Amino acid sequence: MAIAALGTVVVDCPDPAALATFYAELLGGQTEADGEGWVELRGHGGTPLAFQAAPGHVPPKWPAPDASQQFHLDLTVEDLDAAEAKVLALGAKPLDTGDRARAWRVYADPAGHPFCLCAC
Repeated sequence: MAIAALGTVVVDCPDPAALATFYAELLGGQTEADGEGWVELRGHGGTPLAFQAAPGHVPPKWPAPDASQQFHLDLTVEDLDAAEAKVLALGAKPLDTGDRARAWRVYADPAGHPFCLCAC
């Protein structure tokens, strides 16, 4: 028997509303702010995401064998090229996208957190 269930993945960032909007555009759903530096993404059909204000947030470095990437999200897509164009238009930055034969590509969200687009 499990001790707990995963309730929400919380992402530290400098601007919770902006980052929640980025992920709402990427995953669908609606943002809901509490006015205290916390914004939740609801209705996207996956594990709940929340974004928390973190003054002094320092984005992870990728790749950096001497530093932690903290976490990353693997997001499944049907068409890597089409999804790439859309996430770049939303403000994502490419981190590791050179090998076009590979079934995944790595990007950073606007706050610098890495995420992968993975072909399903």
